[in-house]
Amino acid sequence: MAEKGNLRAALAVFWSFFGVRKRRDYDDDAQSLTQAQIIIAGLVGGMVFVLTLLLVVYLVLQFVK
Repeated sequence: MAEKGNLRAALAVFWSFFGVRKRRDYDDDAQSLTQAQIIIAGLVGGMVFVLTLLLVVYLVLQFVK
């Protein structure tokens, strides 16, 4: 059951990064998810985003050489 909550937190943060959350979904998540789940999912999502950007820059620089 905790895995489903973690997946739900990850999806909530993912859609929030894009800014396309529906008000109803936001309200459902606010009631069912804990602050810790949202904070951890946000930190992990942010790190994945930054690492992906760094990988893309690295690959582009390797291609340009």
